[in-house]
Amino acid sequence: MRVFDPAAATVLTLCSQCDKPESQCTCEKFCCFCQSQFNIRLAVDGMYYCPDCREACDVRVADAEQH
Repeated sequence: MRVFDPAAATVLTLCSQCDKPESQCTCEKFCCFCQSQFNIRLAVDGMYYCPDCREACDVRVADAEQH
């Protein structure tokens, strides 16, 4: 989920399970496709992906857009 943060004037990507940014998310992190638990990152669609599935699905890491 992506939301506009007026205080910071940025768009934040939130975890689709807990509605928190990746840095505050306490959900168990695993790839939404292959269930891997290694190098999992939040993508711009609010889902967690491993590097291989992120590349295969052509999705970007969420915090890359927040800087």
